[in-house]
Amino acid sequence: MRVGVPKEIKDGENRVAITPAGVAALTHHGHQVLIERNAGVNCGIGNREYEEAGARLAASARRVYADADLILKVKEPLPPEYPLLRAGQLLFTYLHLASSESLTRALLRRRVIAIGYETVQRDDGQLPLLVPMSEVAGRMAVQLGAYYLSAHEGGRGILCGGVPGVPPADVVIVGCGVVGFNAAKVAVGMGAHVTILDVNHDRLRYLDEIMHGNAITVYSNRYTLARSAAYADLLIGAVLVPGARAPKLISRRMVRRMKKGAVIVDVAVDQGGCVETTRPTSHSDPTYVLHGVLHYGVPNIPAAVPRTSTHALTNATLPYALALADKGFERAVAEDLALRRGVNLVAGRVVHPAVAEAFRLPLHGGEK
Repeated sequence: MRVGVPKEIKDGENRVAITPAGVAALTHHGHQVLIERNAGVNCGIGNREYEEAGARLAASARRVYADADLILKVKEPLPPEYPLLRAGQLLFTYLHLASSESLTRALLRRRVIAIGYETVQRDDGQLPLLVPMSEVAGRMAVQLGAYYLSAHEGGRGILCGGVPGVPPADVVIVGCGVVGFNAAKVAVGMGAHVTILDVNHDRLRYLDEIMHGNAITVYSNRYTLARSAAYADLLIGAVLVPGARAPKLISRRMVRRMKKGAVIVDVAVDQGGCVETTRPTSHSDPTYVLHGVLHYGVPNIPAAVPRTSTHALTNATLPYALALADKGFERAVAEDLALRRGVNLVAGRVVHPAVAEAFRLPLHGGEK
């Protein structure tokens, strides 16, 4: 199979969809890999490294899309890329379609086979291709929040861990999945006062045990969310409903009652956000102030550490990319239910329930 890797064009997106090790694995299996020139330079991977691993370099994204049967990306296609896609082409990337009707309809019109990294799901509910980036985003959310709490950035002027005689910041984490857990680890490590909210009793019990009293676990409901938001210096949105839009758990009224200069980092923004006042921002313009609260809404947080993120992502996606290239789409999804669950669109049809529900589109087949 011909596998194409274009350079990412989303604002601040420095990751690339494959490492030289991934290229070597694909070429060893007899596949051709075409990579857009300079696709990896922003994460420290040069053109020569790709060539030495067996890839061919393409002068433009147009050439990559024109020649490849399988397109590997990091982020969803943007409007300039829509015309480059063609019917029957395999697109394997983070999609988050339930938060973007325009993207969904564009991919339907192009009649591609769209598989979302974030919706590949094992029988135990694990999302193996979302986990590595969620780990990065969760850890970075606290670093970012701590930075924006400084007065120079518009925050309350609080040191996350405090100092002897001065209390630390109150960090509130909404959701205790992979993002929330990693955020909690870093926040506790910084010495912050940490509160974690979720509706999963088993997950709360687990976190309570492993945190050894260094974080407070609270069952999430409207009352406890409002109370926690009111005392938060830093609030991290870490809610995920696989394949679907994130629920708006933190209302505008709750935000209005937060401390002036408090910071919100909504990691769920790529799924629509779990804070009512959150909107997507970018690495070049990451924050805005609303109701006296500084909001950070960058949807591709891991792009800020592209070297770590690119290697972590390829480690996770490569087995599935190899399966698609070795077996072809039909056989690969027939033999792997997790991969089949990741399929969102097929030749102009919606096959993922959450995407169909989000935009009231007909659902066609698919085993989820």
